[in-house]
Amino acid sequence: MTDKARIAVLISGAGTNMAALVYASRIADCPYEVVLVAANDPAAPGLTLAEAEGIPTFALPHKGLTREAHDSAMEAAVLEAGAEYIVLAGYMRILSEGFVERWTGRMLNIHPSLLPKYKGLDTHARAIAAGDSHGGTSVHLVTPELDAGEVLAQIAVPITPQETAESLAERVKLAEHQLYPRAVADYVSRWRNPGWLLAQIRTRALALPETCEQESFGSAGFRAGEGKSGKYFAYFSDRPHGHERIALLVKTSGMDELHALVEDQPETYFKPAFYGASGWVGIVLDRPDLDWGAVDAWLQRSWRSVAPKRLTRFMDIADEF
Repeated sequence: MTDKARIAVLISGAGTNMAALVYASRIADCPYEVVLVAANDPAAPGLTLAEAEGIPTFALPHKGLTREAHDSAMEAAVLEAGAEYIVLAGYMRILSEGFVERWTGRMLNIHPSLLPKYKGLDTHARAIAAGDSHGGTSVHLVTPELDAGEVLAQIAVPITPQETAESLAERVKLAEHQLYPRAVADYVSRWRNPGWLLAQIRTRALALPETCEQESFGSAGFRAGEGKSGKYFAYFSDRPHGHERIALLVKTSGMDELHALVEDQPETYFKPAFYGASGWVGIVLDRPDLDWGAVDAWLQRSWRSVAPKRLTRFMDIADEF
């Protein structure tokens, strides 16, 4: 797959992390492209660099605007550029809660500390004053709470004798330029990472009652019920039996439904070579637009088809009402 994720980078100043992201995007096989650089300061030097690199830019001063109004204008520019992700790179604005929530899971930031330590400002001075052996930098998802989102990647930077906040900041900035492009690349391409996809399936499958994981023919399998009486309701397979995609295999009601699914949505469903004769269907997982809600529904349905009646009895009664 060659489609690149489209990212918008928001800056307020020199944009050195933005530049690192841009130049990394020019390397072969980088999974993202920068489609917009936007700033809350029309004089931000980073805009000049973006323009020189042929990247569309947008600038709007925030003075005189409410936080929500300014965020709305920035968001409109991001959407017009067709961006799928927002990457904050020295964007010195606290974002409104609504803006952040609309981009849940699709907005990243870099912070100059080893989170959860030292959220907010003056991170280097605080690390030195605390006697820490290392400062560092963290890439995290943006949430309404400041610097509190899931940490995606970190680099630790040693604090040397006679360290100052300024000298530490210089080395941490070098680490940021290495970390941010890699972390963004890993995050926007996670949908085709077998390890990440398996972790998602494992969490969802094992959340169902009385389930366990057991390997089957080299694939991760998930069983419902206790001990040897348990039955498989799902398999995770990385390119199963020559198929070119990463897939989840689940049980359908039978061959008629299986054939209908494959015929109607061949980009989503396929008949597995090894399990298809028994009515199992393959669901293609390595798609950026994968509907995880639909995956959850399939897992639960497949689980119910093999789970002990004592577990499904109350669900069956509820379905009657």
